[in-house]
Amino acid sequence: MMEHSALELLCSQSSSKESSSVWTRGRTTFLANIQHFVTLGKAYVRDKVCQEFKVLGKENFRTLTIIANSRKFSNATFEEISHLVAEIVSLAETCCAEGADPSCYDAGSSALSAKSCGEDSPFPAHAGTAGCCAQEGLEQKLCLAALQHPPQELPRYVQPSNEELCQAFKKDPKDFADRFLHEYASSYGQAPLPVLLGSTRTFLSMVSTCCISPAPTACFLKEKLERKTLSLLTLMSNRVCSRFTAYGKGKVTFSYLTSLAQKMPSASFEDLFPLAEDAAEVFSECCDSVAEDCMQKKLSEHTAKVCSALSTQDERFADCCKGTNLMQNYFCISALPPAPAPKLPEAQKPMNKQLCSEDGALYAKRYLFELARRHTSVPDTFLGKLYDASEKVRGECCSAKDTSACLDSKRQQMGEELPRFLEKANQLCGQYTELNFLDFKKRLRESLTQMMPEAGPELLGQLVEQRADFASTCCSHNSPPLYCASKVSLELGKACDGGSCLLG
Repeated sequence: MMEHSALELLCSQSSSKESSSVWTRGRTTFLANIQHFVTLGKAYVRDKVCQEFKVLGKENFRTLTIIANSRKFSNATFEEISHLVAEIVSLAETCCAEGADPSCYDAGSSALSAKSCGEDSPFPAHAGTAGCCAQEGLEQKLCLAALQHPPQELPRYVQPSNEELCQAFKKDPKDFADRFLHEYASSYGQAPLPVLLGSTRTFLSMVSTCCISPAPTACFLKEKLERKTLSLLTLMSNRVCSRFTAYGKGKVTFSYLTSLAQKMPSASFEDLFPLAEDAAEVFSECCDSVAEDCMQKKLSEHTAKVCSALSTQDERFADCCKGTNLMQNYFCISALPPAPAPKLPEAQKPMNKQLCSEDGALYAKRYLFELARRHTSVPDTFLGKLYDASEKVRGECCSAKDTSACLDSKRQQMGEELPRFLEKANQLCGQYTELNFLDFKKRLRESLTQMMPEAGPELLGQLVEQRADFASTCCSHNSPPLYCASKVSLELGKACDGGSCLLG
């Protein structure tokens, strides 16, 4: 009997309510338990793996294993993931069979660990493998199971044209599905697993339907429109969960706060801060959740709060909030560009006693909020540098023997650095936003020529390309947080690295 492909099984789920229910139940159980495998004993692992294998069946188990491991080892090649998946599925198929020896799974997983530790291991490469392989027994297996790559900050998946999709699909449907699952899951691995699974399932269903349709172009258009919300949810949730993982709850609250402040600089801190806290709570609850609709449900509830609070104050928000589809409203609000910076008096700096009070973190956020709405072209990655600086200075000075002297020293040290930092960021990203890319690079060259009159054409060209690449990646308000944070000091100097930008 011909083996079903991952594509066929994924797409067949919609044809039967009963099979869909089993798929959903099994999928949710699998996702809930796979996250615990690295911390619990071998018997638990065997029992749970066999439970999932029997509920899902071999091919659905295999499909989910591709997604889970592509997500976990985001920099692995397709071939490396394929080797690992084949071993995991074979182990489950052999050791979960009726009458299998109880020691089968433990022996098989030990052999798998030994293979991982071999010099010619075909599995995903990881710098921590050697350290794990220096251990023995269960500790070695748990150590290897805990390894994972950092997530891709710049997703590499690019959807081919309809013609290219169908050509690859018709050539080898199983290989097409496997490669798509690997590429998509490794690129969007920070999206919640239920969102990622739903997105891959509907995509493969679209391809299998439209590539055999008598009118494929019309079919793709219809299907893409139907899956638009889920597709955008995958993109957006991958982005916000990447930021949540990189920032943590406190900093992601600040990030969301400043984003709203720059879209609506007329709004008050009291209007926006509760909404930022609510958004951070959504990400905290849903980014790692395996609940089927957590992200969609909670984001919809959050969007309703945003629309209720802000649509009467701003026409752009009102336009985004007109529709009845709250997810589409959320996407619309997220896509709003920053508003022009209003003319406001200089932001009032927090006093020493405020910074080190019980509400010191709140005073710091309020001051940075005021800076953000006065400099709406300064994107998240630069403002995040200021947030880190504020945390650093409060940590150093509020525990110092002479708190006031420490804070006063920081004020004097950095009195001129903050305006210069903001001006550089505002100028670079403001020009990038306002000009087309060629004019932006021309302006960069002119500016660098004035700054470095003795630089030769080759050096100037390298600097222009370097700064243009930085701007194109990091001037976006949805820029990758870790990648861009490491570039800010390089491009704009270390003005805030001393931890005193907060003090102005």
